[in-house]
Amino acid sequence: MERAEATLVTSSGMNAIVATLLALVPPGGHVVATADCYSEARAFIHDKLSKMGITSTFVDLDDDMEALESVLDEDEVTMFYADSMTNPHLKVVDVARVAELCHRRGALMCIDSTLASPINQKPLALGADVVLHSATKYIAGHHDVIAGCVSGSEALISRIRAWHHDLGGAISPNAAYMIIRGLKTLALRVEAQNRTALRMARLLENHPKIERVYYPGLESSPWHGVATRQMAGAGGVVSFEVASDMRGVMRFVDALELPLIATSLGGCESLVQQPAVMSYWGKSEEEKAKNGIKDNFVRFSFGIEKFEDLRDDILQALEKI
Repeated sequence: MERAEATLVTSSGMNAIVATLLALVPPGGHVVATADCYSEARAFIHDKLSKMGITSTFVDLDDDMEALESVLDEDEVTMFYADSMTNPHLKVVDVARVAELCHRRGALMCIDSTLASPINQKPLALGADVVLHSATKYIAGHHDVIAGCVSGSEALISRIRAWHHDLGGAISPNAAYMIIRGLKTLALRVEAQNRTALRMARLLENHPKIERVYYPGLESSPWHGVATRQMAGAGGVVSFEVASDMRGVMRFVDALELPLIATSLGGCESLVQQPAVMSYWGKSEEEKAKNGIKDNFVRFSFGIEKFEDLRDDILQALEKI
C-alpha cells in the first residue's frame, strides 16, 4: 500500500517511532521535528534522545518554510520528523517540497501518516524516506488491537529491524491476524469515512453553534491546496470549536448517542473526545494554549455508520447546549 521496498510491523505505533529514531539518528545527530507532532514522539525526541547526545529543534510550518530552511542551513540535520496530517488540528505537510529541502542538505525525512492512512496518502511516493503508522487506527480499523508499522527502503528498514528486536517490539500472532482481517476492508472503510467526514465538516461549518471547523477537505482550510495535491481524501477525523464554554461542550458530548467517548480514531465506530477534559486534563493553561487546545475544542472520528444517523445525532446534541 505504501509502495515501499520493505515494511516492519511492530507491537505499537510508539515502538515503531522509537525504533526508527534510535536506528536512524546516531549520537551527535540532530532531529528537526514539527512542534505539533505526536506528543509522545515529541517528548521522546526532546527528553530521551537528548540524553544520548542527540540534539533537537522544533519548528512551526504553519506560515512558510523559512524556519525549516533556516535550521537546515545552520545545522547538520540527520532527520526531519513530522505528522501529516497532524492531530488534532489536521494540518498537512507539503511532503514533496519538504523532502526536496531535506535531501538537498542530506537529511532523512520521516512522516507519521497515521491520520491520513495509506489509502489517502503515500508519503514515500512523494519523496519521504520513511513512513510510520499506528496500525491501531485505520489499518486495523476495529478498535481492538494495538500495533504499529514502519515502511521504507530495505536498507533503512533493516537498520530499524535490529533495534526493533532489541526493544522487544514483536507483534503478537493474534494482533497480526486481526490486522490481516482489517486490511481486507481498509479501502472500503476509509472511503466511507472520507465521504461522511467531508459532508459533516461542510454542515458544521455553516452551523450557528460552531465557531470553527478544522478539516483539510474544506476549501476554507489553509491546508486544502496541499491536501488536494497529495491526498486522495482528507480522512475521517473532523475537529471543531463549539460556540460555548467547557461545560456547554461537555453537555454536547454527553448528549451524543452514537459515538463512544474515547481518544482513539480510525475504526468502524465513531468516537468523540473533548481534549481539554481528556487528553489534556491536568495540563497547564499555558501548555493547552501552546498546543491550540481550547475548552470548546472537539475532535470527532467518524466511523462507518450512516451519514444521516450521525448528522441527526450531532444536530440534536448541539441543541442541548
